[in-house]
Amino acid sequence: MSRTIKESDWKLLKEIAPMALERFCCRILAGINHLASDSTQSCHQRYLAVFALIRDRDREIAEAFNDLRRSTALLQLATIHSHGLLSNDEFARFSAETRELIQTFKPRP
Repeated sequence: MSRTIKESDWKLLKEIAPMALERFCCRILAGINHLASDSTQSCHQRYLAVFALIRDRDREIAEAFNDLRRSTALLQLATIHSHGLLSNDEFARFSAETRELIQTFKPRP
């Protein structure tokens, strides 16, 4: 994505990103709790499942939140949006141009 984010949208993203990261971490921790408490699996199987979840989600966190820069902000915002980490009200605060651009990206499977 070669476009740069508008200044107002950049400021908004920096404001909203910590809340979106918190939501993502809460979601991940809920998944960990679910996997860790699955008594149908052995402790080792649960450990492996938790480890795999953390490994996968760590990559996703890095893609969405690490090293947030204006030059990569649109791609990171698209990633954050694809994970469903923004409320409708938060997303509506971005400019129409940015919202349209972000909505052209397909959600993550």
